[in-house]
Amino acid sequence: MLSEINAMATIAVKNMPAAKKFYGETLGLKPDGMNTQDVVVYRSGNSKLVVYRSEFAGTNKATSATWGLGSQLEAEVRRLKTAGVPFEHYDLPGLRREGDIHTAGGFKAAWFKDPEGNILHINSA
Repeated sequence: MLSEINAMATIAVKNMPAAKKFYGETLGLKPDGMNTQDVVVYRSGNSKLVVYRSEFAGTNKATSATWGLGSQLEAEVRRLKTAGVPFEHYDLPGLRREGDIHTAGGFKAAWFKDPEGNILHINSA
């Protein structure tokens, strides 16, 4: 049954007002469903992203959510950079960096963090 149901990314934050500003204004996601002082569910394409208040926010050192943007990756990197989002740069085997975009063959990827330090990933898949 689970193979037929869309999964949701779930991201913990401590500062909900800052998270609402980042996910709603900077990333442009729209609330879809629950929207309280402790939880906001955002629509992202055909999936949902749950942002919730937690004392454990910011402790994840791995990617929390990924968006496959296809050919729109470079445009979204420029838009986010213009909005003041700094990008992360990693030395990963098999990847080389061109500005803020990591490449491997035809695959391109970029990482950035939300205000809590959660790692978010966009790529050309």
